[in-house]
Amino acid sequence: MLLRYALIPAVFCTYLVSPILAGDPPRDLAKRIAERETKSEAIRAQYMYKQQLLIEEFDKRNVRAGDYSEHREVIFSPAGERTEKVTQKATDRLVRLKLTPEDFRDIQEIQPLLLTKERLWLYQTQPRGEETVDGVPCWVLEVKPRQILDGQRLFEGLLWAAQSDFSVVRSEGRAVPQILTKKDENLFPRFTTIRHQQEGGYWFPRITFADDTLPFRSGPLRLRMKLEFSQYQRFGAESTIRFEAPKP
Repeated sequence: MLLRYALIPAVFCTYLVSPILAGDPPRDLAKRIAERETKSEAIRAQYMYKQQLLIEEFDKRNVRAGDYSEHREVIFSPAGERTEKVTQKATDRLVRLKLTPEDFRDIQEIQPLLLTKERLWLYQTQPRGEETVDGVPCWVLEVKPRQILDGQRLFEGLLWAAQSDFSVVRSEGRAVPQILTKKDENLFPRFTTIRHQQEGGYWFPRITFADDTLPFRSGPLRLRMKLEFSQYQRFGAESTIRFEAPKP
């Protein structure tokens, strides 16, 4: 997210991660998670759903100063092709923040991250014990990019995977890299994505939220984001998905 104008200092927000308990996960934990994620991605590609995005920015008094909202829907054509359409035109009332192509790419690819076998090689992984999330005993896996090539957007943070079948039920982290030049600062918030279990035992993203303060050179700015996925409905046809990011 870029600055439109100089920012007024805002209240900082602390990012907290629950304490992690010691555990003895499988040696091939990352591989097992990636195998399950690959199956989850294939199943999710057969579903229609709605997607609602709200981003809010706050002034120095911690009062909402502006917002951005849009509604989208993933649907299937009569020919069985899965695509995305805007159901409520984007409303941009942000005052100091400017959404960038990287922001929309993160919304599509990083925040609802599926760590599939195809993507696993991009990351270094390290087990970080075990923890119970919403009653589900989980292994905790730390994920970091091996390297970031020019133009890449990757994830850095933690995944919570169910010990029963290695389904990811929660993720916390940030899309990287932050993009800093002499003229621009394109900064990205820490976020949490929570998944819910669907019919068949697969876990799909249900909500992504962030409440973070971006440390721009001209002063910190607090933002809050909520991205909701709802009304999952299986279409029953195998197809590919095409995303078209809106222009910021």
